[in-house]
Amino acid sequence: MATDTYSRILDSAQSLIVTRGYNAFSYADIAAEVGVGKATIHHHFPGKADLAVAVIARYRQATADGMGAMAAQVTQADMRLAAYVGFWEQCIRDNNAPFCIAALLAAELPSLPPEVAEQVKAHFDELIDRLTIFIDEGLRSGDLKSPDNAEKSARVLVASVHGAMLAARVAGGDADLFSSITQAALQRLAG
Repeated sequence: MATDTYSRILDSAQSLIVTRGYNAFSYADIAAEVGVGKATIHHHFPGKADLAVAVIARYRQATADGMGAMAAQVTQADMRLAAYVGFWEQCIRDNNAPFCIAALLAAELPSLPPEVAEQVKAHFDELIDRLTIFIDEGLRSGDLKSPDNAEKSARVLVASVHGAMLAARVAGGDADLFSSITQAALQRLAG
């Protein structure tokens, strides 16, 4: 069972990764934010890579849970894709999670420790797999259309969503810009 301190350390690390990137934060930053000594952080996470792996693993689980819940609640493929995109649009509007942590880390992939890079790649593999299933169901039902197969369509959608996150960030958190880019990507798949 995770302690409150453990969870607060993960929350702090995730926030610092989103705002600074992997290579631009230290245990001292987390210690100051959480109000614990660096030894406490090392007790839970011996090295920075261990901490990042735990952050991404938690993020992957939250993503899987969220996508699973969405699939259970929304049965129509086009609406599932719209819900996925809408989730990120709302995060940008609320500024509570304006960027996918895995996307940020993917930009640093060449400099990440191998175990962290593996977690980042696993996140994208799982996301592509889930969206491929949604798109394949939509193509078969006629709710969606695409000149490409479901997997390529999923990859294009993920690239569009993550590129739109980047464009929104450059524009100062412009959720309307994010929406205009992602709506074009969804239109490409409209049945």
